[in-house]
Amino acid sequence: DKRETVSTILPYSKKAFTVPRNLYIYGTMNTADRSVEALDVALRRRFVFEEFEPEIELIDCKYSNDVVKKLVATINQRIEILLGKDYRIGHSYFMNGSADSLEGLKAVFLNKVIPLLKEYFYEDWEKLCLVLGKNFVEKSNSSKIKFSKGYEDTFEDYEDKNIYKISDPIDWDLDTFKSIYEE
Repeated sequence: DKRETVSTILPYSKKAFTVPRNLYIYGTMNTADRSVEALDVALRRRFVFEEFEPEIELIDCKYSNDVVKKLVATINQRIEILLGKDYRIGHSYFMNGSADSLEGLKAVFLNKVIPLLKEYFYEDWEKLCLVLGKNFVEKSNSSKIKFSKGYEDTFEDYEDKNIYKISDPIDWDLDTFKSIYEE
């Protein structure tokens, strides 16, 4: 700790700068982001790190709080098995009134949880299905797709390919969310 013992001259103002004793610097970093791994290592050499786990008990939704807690816990168990503990969903997505209604819960899933999971499992929809279940991911087969005439032999490679998409959020209800941990 070099607070108030070491100072430096600021380049523009040419004034002395010292870190006061009452200043604490907190930083957050998701260890799943490997693009900043070198920065992470450099910071860990210089500072004390304290890990914060997702705390499901901090979730306090006015809308079906127990359901939200169970589904986040279930999603995190599945993510931990498939990717590791550093990829789990944090409790902050479901705080500060963000999921206090069915529409709010839908918005959290549609705008935060699902995009994050799609990034985690890039083009691996089967894993996304393993985490969320059949009520959030729709699967169809490419056999219904027609390609240009004269290229039918090329199409054989894609004939049985599954095509996935996120189901329509209009159809999501409380039972849809419960299905994550009940099925």
